This record gives sequence, structure tokens and C-alpha cells, in this order.
Amino acid sequence: MRKEADNLSLLTDLYELTMMQGYYHNSADQTVVFDMFYRTNPCGGAFAISAGLEQVIEYIENLHFSEKDITYLRSLGIFDEEFLSYLASFRFTGDIYAIPEGTVIFPHEPMIKVIAPIMEAQLVETAILNIMNHQSLIATKAARVCYAAKGDGVMEFGLRRAQGPDAGIYGARAAVIAGCIGTSNVLTGQMFDIPVLGTHAHSWIMSFPDEYTAFKTYAHLYPDACILLVDTYDVLKSGVPNAIRVFEEMRQEGITLKKYGIRIDSGDLAYLSKEAYKMLAAAGFDDATISASSDLDEYLISSLKAQDAKINSWGVGTRLITADDNPAFGGVYKLAAVKDPTTGDFIPKIKLSENPEKVTNPGNKTVFRIYSKATGKIKADLICLADEKLDPEETMVIFDPVNTWKKTKVLGGTYEVRELLIPIFKEGKCVYTSPSVKELRAFCAREQETLWDESRRFENPHKVYVDLSQKLYDMKTMLMEELSLKKLEEE
Repeated sequence: MRKEADNLSLLTDLYELTMMQGYYHNSADQTVVFDMFYRTNPCGGAFAISAGLEQVIEYIENLHFSEKDITYLRSLGIFDEEFLSYLASFRFTGDIYAIPEGTVIFPHEPMIKVIAPIMEAQLVETAILNIMNHQSLIATKAARVCYAAKGDGVMEFGLRRAQGPDAGIYGARAAVIAGCIGTSNVLTGQMFDIPVLGTHAHSWIMSFPDEYTAFKTYAHLYPDACILLVDTYDVLKSGVPNAIRVFEEMRQEGITLKKYGIRIDSGDLAYLSKEAYKMLAAAGFDDATISASSDLDEYLISSLKAQDAKINSWGVGTRLITADDNPAFGGVYKLAAVKDPTTGDFIPKIKLSENPEKVTNPGNKTVFRIYSKATGKIKADLICLADEKLDPEETMVIFDPVNTWKKTKVLGGTYEVRELLIPIFKEGKCVYTSPSVKELRAFCAREQETLWDESRRFENPHKVYVDLSQKLYDMKTMLMEELSLKKLEEE
């Protein structure tokens, strides 16, 4: 990880700053609650994986406007000197709560909650969305790819196809959190202390007089990591026989074959891998790695598994690092409450829409996850007001907030409860230590085990319910009724 994070204070939409100036001259001290959440699971799945929090923390801790920033903003001709003077000494002073990275998450529940003076809460919107949307998207895609691989190692190596350096760096980070065993991206490896992996390109083979010489040279250079790319000329007639010849010579020379095998990057991967395995096994190399690449994703890997392909290592690039079937995560950042300066209570706010999916959940909230004691699996998530508590010894009834007739009784003593939102910043000071990427990867693996298999399948996955507490549901219904009546009165 870099010792000094970049100052990303101007990584924002212009309207965040123009609104800030408006707030500065009208209601600078008003404390508000904003929620970041998403509405639809990526890739047609039933869940997502939260990622990016460490970079959000770095952004908040380094949030300040340099003299160069102020000079630039002055040059735009839309900010007055009083406001620019305020920005010159700006620091974030609010509170932030978040669901930890690597956690399985679902639509509509706050991933991040910001409680701060409205100018501060407004400014951080764009950067939080930019960071969390991207990494959560790639982590979710990687979780699907790794699930398809059924325990085989998945290598992330999409850097050359990522949409720019940052997407490559932080996309690889997110992919490893979600289950990849390493990345080809050396800078990501350095920054986050994660394994870097790779073999060689077709150009290595083509630069030598013949394939055998290329393989032999590479094997002597890297005897402990000798994965040979066998499809430059002909996989079965040239590549695999030459690889076997090199492996036999290494064995004869007394070189212990630790991590060795072949990689196939084109052609019918199912057929070629099965035939290659027969040849390797016949020569006494049945433990060789057979790695595949070539525009893989969770669907192709699942198909190859179903065809009994003899592949036990997967290199996934473009379709993972770009999440090519779902180019955006869709997280949003919405005002949920405004603090009454007299009473200190939070006044709930709601956004209405003709689209019911876009009606927000009001108030200062938290999220509880309900697990079955018998299975350890997730039964449901419950969005509650922040002052609500759940007693797992009490029987409760939860219900679908849209189809309210769908109710489930959860018997006391049969479930466990975990509050998902935890403090990250208090009064502008970070109170949370980010785990390492390796620790997050292990945590994320445990998180995914709390999902039912039916929720992890790729076609028509079973939905995990995200319900509202009765108290929050009643508040939301009341606000909708009040606003609807007000609208009728104004017509």
C-alpha cells in the first residue's frame, strides 16, 4: 500500500462544490445523514460483495484543498472568496459507518452511512460512489468466477484490458478479496502484499528458433514455477510433447518439479485439456497443472466443468476486470435525515418516485443480519432505525416491505444477529483499522459460505430478503402518505 495516498479532493462533480457554496451561505451547520446503497444486484445475481472501504478511508483522511486547488477553483469564476477561504482550511469532521469489505451485501441496505455537516456530507458523495461502485462490482464478478471454478485457483490478469491504471490496480485488489489467488499486476502485488502470478507470452516462444528451446530455456530460468504455454503452434502435436520432453529432462537432471504444467490459451479448451491430460499422465506427469485462459468468465468455466475439462487452474482477464456483462454497479447516495438543532433528533427524509424501487428508506438507520443457528446461513437482513435493538431470544415476525403479506416467523433462540454497520470515523478521526487483503480474502470466503447454494447459482438465483423493521416501515408509510396528501393539496 502506498505510504501517502493521493489527494483526491477535486475528484468530485462540480455540483457538489456549487451546492457546498449554497449551504455555506445558508445552512452550514446543519447535520445530516446520507446513505450509500445500491438497488439491483450485479450480473443477474442474488448478492454483491462490498469492497473499496480502505480507499474511502484514505480519501477521507487526505481530504483537503491545496493552494493549487484553490487557485484552480478561483479561476472558474463561480466561487466567492469567503467560500474559498473556508475550503482552504477544510477538513472532514463527521462520522462514517460502513459494512466491512468482503461482506456479502444486498440491495437497499446502507453500505456506507455518513453523518456530518451537510457541506462535508455532500462533498464526499462522488468519490465514495466512484471508489465503492467500482471495487464492489469487480469483487462481485470475481466471487462468481471463483465459485464457478469450484475450488480451483483463479488468477486475475486483466491489467492490459482494464479501463486505466486505477481500474487495473484496485480491480485486482477487489478480485483477490473476493477469492482470486493472485494477480498478474505487479504494482497491486507491491501495494497490497498479495501474490503476483504469471508465465510467459507467445512472443517468448516465437523469439526462439523452436518451441522446445523456448521451453527448455524457461524451465532452467524458473524451475520452481514452470508453466509452459503450449498453443503457439499446435497444442497436441507440438506444445504438449515438447513440454513433456522438458519435464522429463528436468526430472533426469534431478530437478524437483514443484509447480509445473501447461497453459492453453485458445481452441476447444475441454477437448484439448482432456487430451493433454492423457498425454501428461501417460508420461508420469498426472499431477501437472493444466491452466486455461482465453476470455473466460463464470459461464464458460461452468460449461467447461460440466464437460469434465481437465483444467485445474484458471487465468481470467478481460471479462473479470471489466465485469463485461455489467459495466456499472449502480450505487447511489441519498439524504435520509436532517438533525433538529434544538432537540438533537433526526428528522427523517424520503425521496418519492414513480418507480417504487427508487423510493428511499428514511431516517438514521442500521442493518442487522439474521443467521440460522442450525445452519449458519443467512435467513434475512433487517434494516432498522439506529436506536432499535434485536434480542435473538425473542420471537419476531419479519415481512416483505413491498409485498407485506409475505411474512416469516423467526422463533426466539433459533437465530443469531450481527449488526453490519460499524464505526469507521468518529468526529473526523478514523477509529477503524483496515485488515490486509489476505485477511479480507479469508473473511470474504467465510461470508460467502453463509449464503445458500440456491442464492449462488447463476440462473434464477434465490433472492435473499431485505426487510424493514415495523418501526421503520411505519415511518416510511407515514412520510409517503404525508407527501402524497401535500401533493394533492397543491394541485
